[in-house]
Amino acid sequence: MHSSPYQPPQDGAPLEVAADPATLSTDELLLQLRQDRLWLLRQIDAGRWPQWRLDLAALERELGLLLDQAAERAGTL
Repeated sequence: MHSSPYQPPQDGAPLEVAADPATLSTDELLLQLRQDRLWLLRQIDAGRWPQWRLDLAALERELGLLLDQAAERAGTL
């Protein structure tokens, strides 16, 4: 797998894309999305956005399922 210039955001930091997603390999894009999902989960667990907690948690779960399906189809799971 190629190393990516993408750095996961620090807690509380906004999401940033270090590279143009169109130039990333499938593996790199899946890694970036998994890191962003982990950041979102940490933010939810830390109590950020309490009014959106249930919606964000549902979104996080759906994103996890989507990423698992994408990885299976790409053969990278």
